[in-house]
Amino acid sequence: MTRNMIVAAVAAAVGGLGFASASQANGVLYKDGDTYLKIGGRIQMQYYYQDPDGGVSSDKLFFRRLRPFIEGSLHPDWKGKFQFDLGKAKGGSEVSIKDAYFQYKGFEAFNIAFGNKGFPFSREYMTSSKYQQFVERTFVGDAGFGTPEWNMGIHLDGKSGNLTWAAALVEAQLDPNNSKLDFDTPANNESDFNQGWMIGGRVDYHPFGILKFSQGDFKREQKATIGISAYTWSNDDDVENVSTTKTLSTDPSCGSLPCTVIESTTTSPSTEDVDSVTAFEISGAYRNQGISIDAEYNQIKSELKVGGVTDGLYKDSETTLDQWMIKGGYMVIPSTLEVVGGYQSQDADNYAEAWTRISLGANWYIQQHHIKYQLTYRMNSDKNGVKGNDEDEVFLQAQFVF
Repeated sequence: MTRNMIVAAVAAAVGGLGFASASQANGVLYKDGDTYLKIGGRIQMQYYYQDPDGGVSSDKLFFRRLRPFIEGSLHPDWKGKFQFDLGKAKGGSEVSIKDAYFQYKGFEAFNIAFGNKGFPFSREYMTSSKYQQFVERTFVGDAGFGTPEWNMGIHLDGKSGNLTWAAALVEAQLDPNNSKLDFDTPANNESDFNQGWMIGGRVDYHPFGILKFSQGDFKREQKATIGISAYTWSNDDDVENVSTTKTLSTDPSCGSLPCTVIESTTTSPSTEDVDSVTAFEISGAYRNQGISIDAEYNQIKSELKVGGVTDGLYKDSETTLDQWMIKGGYMVIPSTLEVVGGYQSQDADNYAEAWTRISLGANWYIQQHHIKYQLTYRMNSDKNGVKGNDEDEVFLQAQFVF
């Protein structure tokens, strides 16, 4: 079947159902009663410039995210969503699964979802990349340093008055890399990652009405929130280093003939395999009269399976990541031009100095977050905890959301 035939078939199917179409805040919706289909996505083209102190500068132009999604339902109170990404941080490309779940919304007290969905830790992470004030997230929302992102399992969320909450029980994979604390979902099948189970949840209080996970103040109404969350992850020992030893049989009957090769296989943890991770977050946000302020503190503790390892983040096989950030913005031209700035810090047991960043930038909103241009200038001090390892970065991004 040709591409034109496929397009025609889809169009005929939609038309045959008699769906009414409408432009939504995120995606194009085709709806007929309880039956609906929503299609959307985001395109983020990014220019990145890197200038290490005393090193060689470099730059690149690439698609940071190419992320289409499909959401829909044939039944009341049910929905399914599938989203994947073709972009990649710092260049290149790969295909990775993001949202892939079905959800039941018929209970009054809560919704329940099964599949691959965002884990409810870190307000910075739970604020979608398309709703961020800086081009890239800060330490407290960075997937490379303890934020779980998407994972497979059971996900709950609900609200009561000015309280919102979420919880999840999932399987999560962790990259065995002592310089990172990088989670990924088993949906992306990283066979060499440490596997384990994770449970966690969060509660947020909104004194002036629900404040959504989005940065920038377009409505100029007073909103505020404060939230706490936590999780714990444990290695289930499904993936360890495998070594095979081959020896020749010593049976005298071999004579001058080649003897039988006897193979023995053993498994053992490596010096980069993680045993457990626990984390805690407290965060808050405020919006009013064009002012947008967000702040967050995370404490993430990790322990390796092998003792006595001092490498990367770890000292004597343990580390505590202390992360915090504060960022703010002001709409100098309401809903059009915003200036932003922020400070962030990360410390680890094996860092000689805390890694800090100062960020300055501006956002030009053509259609709020749906069409915008962003510029962020980020100054790193003591990168990766190495004293005097400084670096400047420039991020320029064009975004289109449909």
